[in-house]
Amino acid sequence: MALVFLRSFTLLLLLSCFSASLFLCNAYYPLRHSHQHRPRFASHNYRDALTKSILFFEGQRSGRLPRSQRVTWRRDSGLSDGSAANVDLVGGYYDAGDNVKFGFPMAFTTTMLSWSVIEFGGLMKGELGNAKEAIRWASDYLLKATARPDTIYVQVGDANKDHKCWERPEDMDTPRSVYKIDRSNPGSDVAGETAAALAAASLVFRRSDPAYSRFLVRRAIRVFEFADKYRGSYSNGLKDVVCPFYCSFSGYQDELLWAAAWLHKATKNLAFLNYIQVNGQTLGAAEYDNTFGWDNKHAGARILLSKAFLVQNVQTLHDYKGHADNFICSVIPGASSAQYTPGGLLFKMSDDNMQYVTSTAFLLVTYAKYLTRAHVFVNCGGTTFTPSRLRNIAKKQVDYLLGDNPLRMSYMVGYGPRYPQRIHHRGSSLPSVASHPAKIQCSSGFDFMNSESPNPNIHVGAIVGGPDQHDRFPDQRSDYEQSEPSTYMNAPLVGTLAYLAHSFGQL
Repeated sequence: MALVFLRSFTLLLLLSCFSASLFLCNAYYPLRHSHQHRPRFASHNYRDALTKSILFFEGQRSGRLPRSQRVTWRRDSGLSDGSAANVDLVGGYYDAGDNVKFGFPMAFTTTMLSWSVIEFGGLMKGELGNAKEAIRWASDYLLKATARPDTIYVQVGDANKDHKCWERPEDMDTPRSVYKIDRSNPGSDVAGETAAALAAASLVFRRSDPAYSRFLVRRAIRVFEFADKYRGSYSNGLKDVVCPFYCSFSGYQDELLWAAAWLHKATKNLAFLNYIQVNGQTLGAAEYDNTFGWDNKHAGARILLSKAFLVQNVQTLHDYKGHADNFICSVIPGASSAQYTPGGLLFKMSDDNMQYVTSTAFLLVTYAKYLTRAHVFVNCGGTTFTPSRLRNIAKKQVDYLLGDNPLRMSYMVGYGPRYPQRIHHRGSSLPSVASHPAKIQCSSGFDFMNSESPNPNIHVGAIVGGPDQHDRFPDQRSDYEQSEPSTYMNAPLVGTLAYLAHSFGQL
């Protein structure tokens, strides 16, 4: 059912209400615990990990770097991006260890960074400004990518050709091809995620930059209308471009529900609540899937919508408490069929498994926050679990990531005494421009890629794909499944680390 009732007069009413509420809303909701005592001892410095997890994003930047840039082994790159289509697409993030800008995971990264700040930004203290800068670097780019109505530029760079070279982003000379979705070639999945990202970011800046916040939410509404009206998966029209890298395996229904949930949260407009009520079931609200990441958003949407019922008492969304419980129950050790390694790490799949660890940990601490506010528990087939149990599960996952594992290896680069030395990342593995000003050609870079030497540039804060199902990690640069970092692995961890740092009195 298309969202036909949101038209110009509704939009004007929405924006006037949105403006009037600016000084009544606070994007950084405080935690309210039923206990007053913090644990006395933490096995990790969560505050240090938080700082580094945010710093990582500066090493992933594309475009003209600001004077405040702290990752000094990086330089300007991609300054002509978009010129192939006569549009400005300079900026944004490289998703992982290559030099391509993929819009789908970049939008999800933006949503999750924003959600981290919305829920836990009030605890971040000095890191809040850095987190907001990381969000704005992405949201500014998404505004450029959605500047033309009913069109979204969803990728810059030919991934197949890019992957045949091992070049610094500052040197890259592979085609900076531009790919888009539009009415003729829809992509409700990437468009829905982009709308969610813009809506979530609008909440982050609601108080600190009201004009920017209003601009973001206006664009989010327009992008959502496009996603809903012109339905289809972007993997169909752009299969040769986005697959096998970021195919939309789960379809687009989850992104439409996810985007509507974020727009309802950002605007409080009943049109979006009505959309969720009418379309929720057909968009998969009750489907039993227990993986949350850049492709499948159902679990995130359920947790987000459960807050409207648990905390804001929106009774028409009461079913989402049960939907959220079902997801949480699916990952509780001993109470589900979820797979964990012998060392205790949640294991979903061999390729970039740590992304599911960080996203699940975030949902656990966030849902625990909502449950605490509502004074309720999780119900798993008659067995109840407290918010404290959820937080403990999340903490164990983060502690494993930071070094409490059989290898005593931190999977965050630059944190702890032992961490990955040969991550699958072009900029990190090649000499910096400062140390090697001459251009490193496409094929010449593979000499560095195939080297056993540690990366010359320590990509502080980068989280790699992590160990296999037996807790093994070879630390090989060629092993992209286990050794490549990505923005969407870091984004949800930011919120979880802020919560843990605060809980142990480190913030």
